[in-house]
Amino acid sequence: MTGYGAPPAPGAGAPQGLDYRLAHLADHLAAGDLGELGVRIELRGEAVLLTGTVPSAQCRDDILRMAREELSGAPVHSDIVVADSTAPDHAEEVE
Repeated sequence: MTGYGAPPAPGAGAPQGLDYRLAHLADHLAAGDLGELGVRIELRGEAVLLTGTVPSAQCRDDILRMAREELSGAPVHSDIVVADSTAPDHAEEVE
């Protein structure tokens, strides 16, 4: 994880203890089997936004599953992109 969103303004209505659950999720992702450091977790009002790039669709699905379990009760939105690691099918033309 590379960072967290700013805490909500007073009265913004973020679920109780969500910031602690975000920190726990970040620690879990970084230290777990995934060792994923390329995903950013941001608090946006009452919702959580996950952004970044991961090496596979399975990795993305695992992160989303863990986030939904850890942050149950809070809406989780994802903008996680899967990196294209396939070999090129043609030579690059350099001018």
